[in-house]
Amino acid sequence: MVQNHRILKESPSQTAGPYVHIGCTPNAAGIGKPWAEDLGATMITGAAEGSRIRIVGNVIDGTDGIVRDAMVEIFQADAQGRLKSADEAADPHFTGWGRCACDLKTGVYSFDTVKPGRLPWVDGKLQAPHVTVWVVARGINIGLHTRLYFPDEEAANAEDPVLKRIEHAHRIPTLIARAEGEGTYRFDIRLQGGDETVFFDM
Repeated sequence: MVQNHRILKESPSQTAGPYVHIGCTPNAAGIGKPWAEDLGATMITGAAEGSRIRIVGNVIDGTDGIVRDAMVEIFQADAQGRLKSADEAADPHFTGWGRCACDLKTGVYSFDTVKPGRLPWVDGKLQAPHVTVWVVARGINIGLHTRLYFPDEEAANAEDPVLKRIEHAHRIPTLIARAEGEGTYRFDIRLQGGDETVFFDM
């Protein structure tokens, strides 16, 4: 007997859709379960070493509009330049990873974290203090990777092996956060346009 198999078409993949927030940040989506707070909401879990800082910003589209439904994740070293995933001596009171859904009214994301230390590159040279940033939002099929560098680390930034690899040096400022008061850094992520943030193929 010949079977009549229905072939289903692949679902469209042009956008992250609403399920990103439902699955990754249920509290921000208004569900409130299964966790008391969303995973990644707290990066400092005790007496962590180093200077406390706050990172804030918006995700901005090609028309200068704020993308209010974006989700941002960060990954960084602790204050001594140790990664939680790679170094057993990493600060036990610091997770090194955070996740934040942008506020639906203001579009602002924020992280309370510590100023990262310098990590060695593959050749042993030190990278400047930086935070790896990943963003996903409507219209973004594959999450975008970038880096946040600090404006008060000019000497280290000049030596950074990743920044040195950027062919169009005039775009490096798109990776440098702005200081906003004591301990606060603003890092706006521009998805398109003349001052588009540099994104990395990872």
